[in-house]
Amino acid sequence: MPTPSLKKSLSKIIKPETEKTTSTKDSFTIRVPRFKNVSLNSYLIFVVVIFAFIMGMLTNKVLDLQAQVNETKSASTASAQTGGSTLPSLQSTPAGPVHVAIGKYPIKGNANAKVTVIEFADFRCPFCKQWFTNVEPNLIKDYIDTGKVKFTFRNYAFLGPASVLAANAGECANEQGKFWDFHDYMYKNQPDESDTSMFTVDNLSQIAGNLGMDQAQFQSCLSAKKYDKDVSKDLNEGQTAGVSGTPTTFVNGVAIVGAVPYDQIKQAIDNALK
Repeated sequence: MPTPSLKKSLSKIIKPETEKTTSTKDSFTIRVPRFKNVSLNSYLIFVVVIFAFIMGMLTNKVLDLQAQVNETKSASTASAQTGGSTLPSLQSTPAGPVHVAIGKYPIKGNANAKVTVIEFADFRCPFCKQWFTNVEPNLIKDYIDTGKVKFTFRNYAFLGPASVLAANAGECANEQGKFWDFHDYMYKNQPDESDTSMFTVDNLSQIAGNLGMDQAQFQSCLSAKKYDKDVSKDLNEGQTAGVSGTPTTFVNGVAIVGAVPYDQIKQAIDNALK
């Protein structure tokens, strides 16, 4: 049985409906409780504003995520079209000539040649192997052996620890005057990018021995990471020059990105020779 106080409270909310002539005795209407000095419409407007604000934030987030996905797809497409391995970079490849140091590896060709070609590459990069196979032999035949171009190589070891180790191995080979022998072997025998089994101190030292190097000296050099700073220097100087992927070839300071057809390299050299 409801208490008198409960009846009094309920009577403020529920009352018989007497205004409509069609209503029955059991008809009733429910009063919506009102807070003092605040109308129901004010609360509804407040709720709608908050809901619209939240929906706006969610919509913007979805649009941002979609833009990021589209940007990633565009970058992947561009990489596939140019035939290059890429990584995020703080600066894009410059359109005009930039100063690029030759580096410390031996030069192929005439040291006084009018045109300098510098390749930044990673020993594990499959597109660098394509460049080695399709571009370099023609470059040597048409321009290096004829004294028109001097060519050199610089490390751009960015595909993980195995790449850094391979670059160090190239430095250790250079210490014994065998850089180009090691360079050619690595690209001719490059495994799939996912296979890093070749890139251990023992395996690379065995390769060095097979190429006529002092294997013990090479292994000591590689184990000590003797040329880590030089490998990092090449990477940093490449980034400063605008390198963002491999291979990147500079023809008298003008960058050409990717494993492009030889004719594109040839045209750049011929323009530089004019």
